[in-house]
Amino acid sequence: MPRKSTETRRRSKRLNQGQASDLEPADPGEEVVDSEEEGKLVASSREPMVPTPRNPIRGSSRIPRSSRTSRKEEEEEEEEAPVIARPVPKILEKMKVDPPVVMAEGEEEEEEEAEEMDTPLSVVPPPVPKPDLRPTMFSLQKLREKLPEKPERRISRSEMPRFPATQPRPQGGQAWEGVPRSWWLCPLALVLLALVLGGWLLLSPGTYPRTWVPVKELKMDWIYSVWPGQQEACQDHCSLTLVESIPVGLPYPKGAPHHRSIYSAWAELLGRANRSVDIAAFYFTLRARGQSEGEPTASEGHRILEELGALSSRGIKLKVAVNSPQQSAEDTDYLVEKGAEVRGVRLENLTSGIVHTKLWVVDGRHVYLGSANMDWRSLTQVKELGVVVSNCSCLAQDLERVFRVYWYLGAQGATIPKRWPSAYAALSSKQRPLHLTLNGIDARVYVSSAPPPLCGSGRTTDLDAILDVIDDAREFVFISVMDFLPLCKFCKPQRYWPTIEDRLRAAACERRVTVRLLISCWPHTYAPMLVFLEALHVLRKEPLSCRVEVKLFRVPATAEQQRIPFGRVNHNKYMVTDRIAYIGTSNWSEDYFIRTAGVGLVINQTGADAGNPGTVQSQLRAVFQRDWDSDHALELGSKGVKECLESKQSA
Repeated sequence: MPRKSTETRRRSKRLNQGQASDLEPADPGEEVVDSEEEGKLVASSREPMVPTPRNPIRGSSRIPRSSRTSRKEEEEEEEEAPVIARPVPKILEKMKVDPPVVMAEGEEEEEEEAEEMDTPLSVVPPPVPKPDLRPTMFSLQKLREKLPEKPERRISRSEMPRFPATQPRPQGGQAWEGVPRSWWLCPLALVLLALVLGGWLLLSPGTYPRTWVPVKELKMDWIYSVWPGQQEACQDHCSLTLVESIPVGLPYPKGAPHHRSIYSAWAELLGRANRSVDIAAFYFTLRARGQSEGEPTASEGHRILEELGALSSRGIKLKVAVNSPQQSAEDTDYLVEKGAEVRGVRLENLTSGIVHTKLWVVDGRHVYLGSANMDWRSLTQVKELGVVVSNCSCLAQDLERVFRVYWYLGAQGATIPKRWPSAYAALSSKQRPLHLTLNGIDARVYVSSAPPPLCGSGRTTDLDAILDVIDDAREFVFISVMDFLPLCKFCKPQRYWPTIEDRLRAAACERRVTVRLLISCWPHTYAPMLVFLEALHVLRKEPLSCRVEVKLFRVPATAEQQRIPFGRVNHNKYMVTDRIAYIGTSNWSEDYFIRTAGVGLVINQTGADAGNPGTVQSQLRAVFQRDWDSDHALELGSKGVKECLESKQSA
């Protein structure tokens, strides 16, 4: 079906609306539309189109090149032009179209839309979509107009509905909305009360339920380690002094090395105390009793006990961890009456051993460590050696952690944990020694301990420290101990234990290091020990020619002095090499390293000049050489050794 021209559609529309009835009849002789006009209309529709700026909403708005006027101008021209009435049938016949059909208003619009769809888009602009159906071609401004001008306002907590107590509350965050605010304070008050009561129970001094004491010691002791003032920085310049007890009646040649007495060192430490004194001891017999009562040389021990008892009146806290049971508890009971805290450590129930440690820690800054027991005889009747380190908090705090182990084990119901908490961990070890300045000389220092079950994390055992010092020696190893026995003496049955002896043999026979042992000879000398010493001493003979020598040191005694029990003995426990000094508290047999509690101090000042008299190694070597060359050092098999055994039988 050929497309109708625009003019034809307009006229057909007027006829349908009844406009033709108002027109005058046209002249029969006048032509309505000639073929030339129709051809012009068709030709004009085929003229090339002129592009116009594209409308973003309506799409293309191109119009024919020949049509330069707007649609409004065309309509105005049509209204001004005269209307010529012509017979409808004749017009239709000339146009060769069907007569118009009268349609309803709705059908007429549908037909018109259908006809417009047949019109090329380049001629007729697309229809404008309805505002509510426009797609995303709307501009951003149009979209913003559709957004609400104000955001939705949230309901505040105060505006939330409140429900009466009888009405069921909704599930969710409003469950506690109706609870009075005062009720919220009840749980908080209960928590605070529990914390206060728990802290008072765990931290305050006094007695505790048996099941609470291990918890207090292990779980809460870290508070003291991190409390302000406990982690004081280590001083750059520590002072170290060798101290000795030389028994009354033990002479040395003039000019022989002589060091400060242990009694004066203890008295000075107590005088310098400001906050705390912690002592680990084998036993307390600072007052002479029994057959020794009234002994003049016991006065120094009496004075030390009185000064210990006076610490509480000065506001100084005294803690004593002592092996239990003691033969006599009179001294410790006296200290308890004066305000001290004393705990007996029954190590025999835990390791089948004893507490053989002799250790002082004062104010977390000063320490004493050595062979002297808390005994009046250790000050005047027994040969002892120890060391006092002053103004050295890092070393003192490490030894304080050793003391805490004994203090914990002295609590009722305490057992050895599988792993000690971090508050008991070592602050120094063979792998990580403390770098200190001792008497102005650089030193590497660490603390060792025995037995292994009592060593905190990272602690070097006492046996490992001794073996490492022997293996490190290059020129000599000098050892002075009361007992040197390659046995487990108190094991049942006894067993051979050559651990230390094998290292000494290797040093003397393989590395050609000079090894000298100075062992004690007194009424309680263990006779089998002499046999083992002779077996070691014989290695120096040909053809082995191992550099090993053994002597026994005897403290001379008068008949009156011999009546003093457990006196007149060389009780030293130290070792010195060309590189390292070791000072301990244990005798050298297996029992003391696997069962008995002891402690050692290892000092390495290798960086200093070999001949520097200020090093601990040089001072300790001089002490050993003094005793080795004295008349009190006896050769094995000599007459003096037999006298030691005879005095044992008569003692």
